Amino acid sequence: MATRTVGIILNGATGRICSTQHVANALAPIRNEGGLPVDEDRIVPRLMLAGRNAEKLAAIAKSYGAEWTTDLDAVLADPAFSVFFDAAATSQREGSLERAIAAGKNIYSEKPVALTVERGLELLRKIQARGLKHGAVEDKLGLPGLQKLARLAASDFFGRIVGFRIEFGWWVFDGTEVPCQRPSWNYRKQGGGGLILDMYPHWRYVIENTLGPMRRVFSAMSTATPERIDEKGARYDVDVEDNVATVIELESGAIGTIGASWATRVRRDDLLTFQIDGTKASAVAGLHRCWTSTNAQTPRTAHFSIATDLNVDYRAGWQEVADSGPFKNPYRIGWENFLRHVVTGAPMRADFAAGIRDVQFAQACYRSVRDGGWIGLGALS
Repeated sequence: MATRTVGIILNGATGRICSTQHVANALAPIRNEGGLPVDEDRIVPRLMLAGRNAEKLAAIAKSYGAEWTTDLDAVLADPAFSVFFDAAATSQREGSLERAIAAGKNIYSEKPVALTVERGLELLRKIQARGLKHGAVEDKLGLPGLQKLARLAASDFFGRIVGFRIEFGWWVFDGTEVPCQRPSWNYRKQGGGGLILDMYPHWRYVIENTLGPMRRVFSAMSTATPERIDEKGARYDVDVEDNVATVIELESGAIGTIGASWATRVRRDDLLTFQIDGTKASAVAGLHRCWTSTNAQTPRTAHFSIATDLNVDYRAGWQEVADSGPFKNPYRIGWENFLRHVVTGAPMRADFAAGIRDVQFAQACYRSVRDGGWIGLGALS
């Protein structure tokens, strides 16, 4: 069995998502287990952590047996590293990707892959002109609960889909009582913040991979917490949305909604829930668990009473979907798919164009807020 080493530059390596998910939970385990088996070979990642804080980079590199550098240009010039992964701040992504493409690196990117569809398409054309491999992170599809839900949808469990609903978010403190749980750039336009740009790219690929293409969207948004305290204790104005409601019409005709907020207290099954309703059954999934209810299990509620509580346990007829696990870390699934794509040319569903489609969805929601109407989602052009 031959070993095929793939050098990977991980830009923005000191960030939480890159260091914990992409390095600690995905790439380091693949390498530590002897590589990813592909046919008769094993693909072994060689990790180069890139960023600006030498002290943090050195600590992370020591923990996971990686190399590190603060000189991105130097490592981009090194032919031993054929893959560039970007998980740096959203506002810096386009510039970083431009440099990596010019250096001839295969591209794998966190979301959003660009700030606009137009810029995303420019990057994609440059990638294609250089004949480079490319991919975008679609980690939420690997969540156990959403995998169970997707399998139900693929098996025609629901019958005709009539509707769906995503509810997401939790209370994020503003910093006055306890420190804010999310970085301050999430709440600043200059840093690429905003709930739609940050999270809606994920809901696009979750919805379309599970239920099919979207036709059009209608959104409203607000800033629920207009002032916060940053990591240094300084007070600042929030100039982006942190509370969004969206109505979506699929090509199939089904109507669904997204309710997302950084200013809500959770009283549902999980931080994220995705419910699908069909003519034969319904299901609702959280991050890990999934429950179903068929017509036979659905209570026949004929009315409601303002005088007395009907005392119906509406959860009683729901059955939990059994685990088929063990489940892999979702970020590891993405890296395994991308490494196969780079080395063997295996198909990559979550390519850079899929990442641009995510941005298109976010842009359509922003445009709907601006124009006050439905916005169509046509083909990328």
